[in-house]
Amino acid sequence: MISRSRIPATIVTGFLGSGKTTLLRHLLDNAQGRRIAVIVNEFGELGMDGEILRGCGIGCDESGEDAGTLYELANGCLCCTVQEAFYPVMKALMDRRDEIDHILIETSGLALPKPLVQAFNWPEIKTGCTVDAVVTVVDVPATAQGQFAANPEAVDRQRRADPNLDHDSTLHELFEDQLSAADLVVLSKTDLVDAAAVERVTALVRAEIPPPVKILSSDHGRVDPALMMGLGSASEAHIHLRAGHHDHAHGEGDHHHDHDHDQFDSVVVRLPQVDRDRLLERLQQVVRDHRIFRVKGFAALPDKRMRLVVHGVGSRFDSYFDRPWGAGEDRATRLVLIGQDLSAEALEQALQPAVLAATA
Repeated sequence: MISRSRIPATIVTGFLGSGKTTLLRHLLDNAQGRRIAVIVNEFGELGMDGEILRGCGIGCDESGEDAGTLYELANGCLCCTVQEAFYPVMKALMDRRDEIDHILIETSGLALPKPLVQAFNWPEIKTGCTVDAVVTVVDVPATAQGQFAANPEAVDRQRRADPNLDHDSTLHELFEDQLSAADLVVLSKTDLVDAAAVERVTALVRAEIPPPVKILSSDHGRVDPALMMGLGSASEAHIHLRAGHHDHAHGEGDHHHDHDHDQFDSVVVRLPQVDRDRLLERLQQVVRDHRIFRVKGFAALPDKRMRLVVHGVGSRFDSYFDRPWGAGEDRATRLVLIGQDLSAEALEQALQPAVLAATA
């Protein structure tokens, strides 16, 4: 009876740009009546991931607080701020457990899942929640090229900015750490490579995980929710048995780290209506000219009633329409650019050519 009353939580981990948010968005779009709460941990003062997930269409917007509440953590890695931020959020969710069927947690591209899973053993959380599964998202095109991340330099810079991590670890070792905690592995962006590349990455992943751990392939985050939720892994009960490289850098049970994310700039650029092709072209140029790791936001197009979501990791950009603009909503373009040594004025000026002459 106790286990039945606990809320199942799915933790989604993977490198920066691996496709975690796209996967979560698909799960929310296909919730099939489940009342899902979401915890998003990401850089960006506007919480762009949160806004994207609010457009899921199942009541996670500002007007649907009773149907589904979105909790965002925008203050660093979950694995490092778990004592400061994770507990109060989980406590708030457990207080509303009768209204929630499932919790989805997206870790940042920096966070390793093991410390977060271990937090579910805290007495205050253990009685009300359990880890249904840890899902590791693997970027197939990047892994097939031996990079493991779409922008390995960005991941490496973020890792080296953290004095608590083993800076000599290779991306492959960090990749192994993410896989060591997995109850399920999702191979993302399989539509961007041939079958031979998928087979190579599958073989590489299989060599790093126990036989019971399943591997699923997906493109654009499309995975049957029934294959990802309701696994009943109770990962917190045996996560201590899964050793990773990160365990050698920290002692077991060390949950308190003083991360300094001040070396990363998060710049918000606001523009009026823009031309889609010109915007993507200018963003590509901006990434080449500046130390930008990530771009997220929305664009307003003059001939479209839908809002355009823009994602960028390194030089790779994706865009799609997520929902119609709301009545009275300001149809403006808002972008969050994350990197180092960024100037809001310089970036806004660099993106001005994308603005339509009539609205400039």
